[in-house]
Amino acid sequence: MQEANSTGHSVAVIGGATAGAEVAARLAEAGVHVAVFEQNPRPYGKIEDGLPRWHLALRRKEYETIGNKLSHPNIDFVPLTKIGRDIPFEAVTRDWGFSAVVLACGAWRDRSLPVEGADAFEGNGLIYQNPFIIWFNHYPEADYSGPTFEPVDGALVVGGGLASIDVAKVLMLETTRAKLAERGIDVPILELEVKGIPKILKGHDLEFDDLGLTGCTIFYRRRIEDMPLVEAPENASPERLEKVAKARGKLLEKAMDKYRFTIEPLCMPDAVLVEDDRMVGLRFRRTAMKDGRPVPTDESFEARGPYAISSIGSVPEPMPGIPMKGELLAFADWDLGRLDDYPSVFSAGNVVTGKGNIVASRKHGTHVVRAVARFLGVAGESHEGEEALLGGDESQASGTAQAVGEYLNGQIPLDAAALAEIRDRVRARQASVDYRGDYKEWIARVSPGDSD
Repeated sequence: MQEANSTGHSVAVIGGATAGAEVAARLAEAGVHVAVFEQNPRPYGKIEDGLPRWHLALRRKEYETIGNKLSHPNIDFVPLTKIGRDIPFEAVTRDWGFSAVVLACGAWRDRSLPVEGADAFEGNGLIYQNPFIIWFNHYPEADYSGPTFEPVDGALVVGGGLASIDVAKVLMLETTRAKLAERGIDVPILELEVKGIPKILKGHDLEFDDLGLTGCTIFYRRRIEDMPLVEAPENASPERLEKVAKARGKLLEKAMDKYRFTIEPLCMPDAVLVEDDRMVGLRFRRTAMKDGRPVPTDESFEARGPYAISSIGSVPEPMPGIPMKGELLAFADWDLGRLDDYPSVFSAGNVVTGKGNIVASRKHGTHVVRAVARFLGVAGESHEGEEALLGGDESQASGTAQAVGEYLNGQIPLDAAALAEIRDRVRARQASVDYRGDYKEWIARVSPGDSD
């Protein structure tokens, strides 16, 4: 490890989760002072708020990994600080004096359900995935004060992929648990998820039909075997593509059997159904696959339910000062997330990829199929090996860190006074949120006593 500030540079990293912690740690180890600005009390990002809480061992492992990186002596952690709200982006990039800035703030905004007028019914028949999973992960905490939701039987889930399956599992586990509670049977969520609904019911001489539940349904625009649980290799042969499709189908069959949700393939939302000023369902348009893409047909049908949960992906939140291109930030260089008007800015993780969910790795073979099965909960009573399913944030972030290092090598080092001024600004912000300079002490203080 090099001596603190041995490079004469200071870098701001916006976002402290997987990608941000990786960039910060690599720069810190190279002797750069790094200030990590995190909008939440804890820097765990989608690991805490997007990965359902039944992934207990994986969450704890990732928390420890992030904590070890952010505890480096060259890193100043600045929690409860959202750039663009608490500090202007322009101030961080130009006024504070940082040698470079790295955006690693993830993708927290749900893509809008692509149906005219649907967003007018958010909270009134329409729910989005991100707040729903955040609620599920945090509602057991005594001091949780965010939005609340009630899992109800017969809900519609619009989406496809692992995130929509997570939503369906939450609905099925919670509604099953509530029905069991009516019979005086208390089953913890973790046990129900690990063992599965049929096995738990069998232990109480019950069948699923005895509960009086219809279950939730995922509405997916492609075929079931197209659901991107296992990625196909680039330039895969037709034979290999067929094997991947069969693997996806088998995994989904096991998941549907274990958690009792269903999937309605080859359909896309077309219009909202409204009664008494509330959205009560959706009209769907049937699709057909042509040249690998879903194409709408003339056939349609209606599906009604207590509400619909849209789980079609996440995109970065707009940040004042950064131009947008559609739903994404308008980067000039999409590999490193460079901006034309801010030559010292780089990006890492989901803020540049535009992905906001835990996704399958692009490694291939039996290892990944097994990892996906563990993630879905259909590979036995264990979640061992799930880390293979985390997205490529860490490897992509290491490339960004290298690019930032090369950029800094071409810049004039900051003098001692400039470095001291940056530190003074950082520490003033830390003091304003009662952060006392000790990462582990802070995490112990802000972690709910009833959280993992």
